[in-house]
Amino acid sequence: MSSSFKAPAEAAKAVAATGGIKNNSPIVNLILLSFLAGAYIAFGGLLAEITNAGMLAAGFPVGLSKFAFGAVFPVGLMLVVIAGSELFTGNVMYMVMGCLNGEASIGGLARNWIVSWIFNFVGALFVAYVLAYLGGVVADPTISAGAMTVAKTKIGLSWDQAFIRAIGCNWLVCLAVYLAFASDDIIGKIFGIWFPIMAFVTIGFEHSVANMFFLPLGMFLGAEGVTWSTIILNNLIPVTLGNIVGGAIFVACIYYFVYVRKS
Repeated sequence: MSSSFKAPAEAAKAVAATGGIKNNSPIVNLILLSFLAGAYIAFGGLLAEITNAGMLAAGFPVGLSKFAFGAVFPVGLMLVVIAGSELFTGNVMYMVMGCLNGEASIGGLARNWIVSWIFNFVGALFVAYVLAYLGGVVADPTISAGAMTVAKTKIGLSWDQAFIRAIGCNWLVCLAVYLAFASDDIIGKIFGIWFPIMAFVTIGFEHSVANMFFLPLGMFLGAEGVTWSTIILNNLIPVTLGNIVGGAIFVACIYYFVYVRKS
């Protein structure tokens, strides 16, 4: 009887092979799929902000509102993985494992990371400004207040806090992608994605691409202290660096060493 899932070693080898495929992706495909990934994560973020605002308005405890926020956010990564796109945080794992296994190059890694980061930002901004802000989706005072609070809270983190939270985030995000790779059916992929992503969001870890949506949206709504300089310097730089450490060291390097490295 055939199995509907891959063993850990098989999943690790599949991830490394995917790094090789991404290494050779045409630049136009990389740009378009990166735009989509940023938009997909932003869809999850927008849904989470609306859900969280409703929970807080109804008087639910903070823990439950955080869980509701985390419970709906994973739709973004489900779209990224199942529909197909180029997400910077997941690409940290793919490209590092691909390089370690000789299926990708350092130049290909740099190209993939830079292009996916930039166009994830473009996709997230499109959803934040056009669909959420101009579309009036966040015009309700309760929703807009919640979105501004999220942005101000993230900007208020110290560099150390943002960096450390980002390590935990991409450790879990890359595990979600890894679990999705392990499953050969859609339901298995959905469950593999949902639990780790729900966990990182509910805990309060920091995701660079999600913040490309949350922070500009707060700025568009008038959140105090949220400017392009604070968005990039206070948050996106330390969070991006932490995301790289979390995905590259705690997932890619360890699983490569254990399951893929040739003895």
